[in-house]
Amino acid sequence: MFKRIKEDIQCVFERDPAARNTFEVLTTYPGLHAVVLHRFTHALWTHHLKWLARLLSNLGRWVTGIEIHPGARIGRRFFIDHGMGVVIGETAEIGDDCTLYHGVTLGGTTWQKGKRHPTLANDVVVGAGAKVLGPITLAEGVRVGSNAVVVKDVPAGATVVGIPGRVVTKVESGLEPGPEDERRKAFAAKIGFDAYGTTQDMPDPVANAINCMLDHIHAMDQQMENMCHSLKTLGMEMEEVDLPDLGACDISARDLEQADEFAAGAEPAEEPDKPEKS
Repeated sequence: MFKRIKEDIQCVFERDPAARNTFEVLTTYPGLHAVVLHRFTHALWTHHLKWLARLLSNLGRWVTGIEIHPGARIGRRFFIDHGMGVVIGETAEIGDDCTLYHGVTLGGTTWQKGKRHPTLANDVVVGAGAKVLGPITLAEGVRVGSNAVVVKDVPAGATVVGIPGRVVTKVESGLEPGPEDERRKAFAAKIGFDAYGTTQDMPDPVANAINCMLDHIHAMDQQMENMCHSLKTLGMEMEEVDLPDLGACDISARDLEQADEFAAGAEPAEEPDKPEKS
């Protein structure tokens, strides 16, 4: 048990850049205090001293603001950052090298006895305010976004966000991008749009609206090509028009500023009077 406590102390330096020395960590980190106390109360629980284990666990909750049931099984190098409001239920199981932030709940969804709390595999990170509920499994390397509510199993390496939680990182979860994603990316590059580095697959309403616009523009472009081809097959002569390269459009900083003012509802600034040529 003491070897595990030493590892718990060491992992703080690896995951919190604010940690300066061992004395500071030992005296000012409530997450570490809660984990160390749990190591002791869990040993009491497994030796059938359950009332004493619950009593000490409740004392730890009062001191640290972190509630860990003594029956929960926690692996090595477990770190709770900040910690206030963390709740870990009786049948929860946590693997090695896991990290929880403040406000996280590993809770149950039933009053029936038996396994009713989540299982976290190794190297799982659960963001602030997230709720992981029920006897589900978060596989190795899972990342849960802040304030997400997870009620289903999550595959290894996936990132989960939203309410209810859904997987948003396709490549890391073993799912390759579909043809629709590739088509959107190619068409966006064609018209000079470049936002996929930051918004791809994220639950962003702006990105979702842009994706719908790209789909609509692509359909219109395809329809126009079909109409032109049909007219040419009927013998109609059509003038070829060179479409402008949208990616090469010259948009000045003033144009962008006026567009922002118009979007905010302000009157665009008037152009300064240009001197007349003599």
